[in-house]
Amino acid sequence: MSQVKENDTVRVHYTGKLENGQIFDSSLQRDPLEFTIGQGQLIPGFEQGVLNMKVNEKKTINIPHTEAYGEVREELFHEVEKDKLPEEMQLEVGMGLISKAPDGSERQLILHEIKDETIIVDANHPLAGKDLIFELELVEIK
Repeated sequence: MSQVKENDTVRVHYTGKLENGQIFDSSLQRDPLEFTIGQGQLIPGFEQGVLNMKVNEKKTINIPHTEAYGEVREELFHEVEKDKLPEEMQLEVGMGLISKAPDGSERQLILHEIKDETIIVDANHPLAGKDLIFELELVEIK
């Protein structure tokens, strides 16, 4: 039976969890994730975890944050004046916000702190600084 190697295109079902057991993503209610090993489409630890798996094999991998979304970077916290926000917006710590750049691109932000005249937003990936656990099942090697 063949095993996954570099440059193989694979289909994988997964459930991603935080160390406290909270599920943050799963493919079980949709089509398996399809990707090619070695093309950098996914976090490095995920690709490494799929290497050498056989079709129908299941396993659990632990990915340290350094092989996932990296450290929380302080330079990605920004202070924004409240008067730059829509008046009707109900602010709540932890809520998601979207910032639009002049070129039309969008960036997801998390509201980190609310002050009197400003807010602090966090532009880090929501999973930055977190170790991840994935339950994997290799469905197919194409």
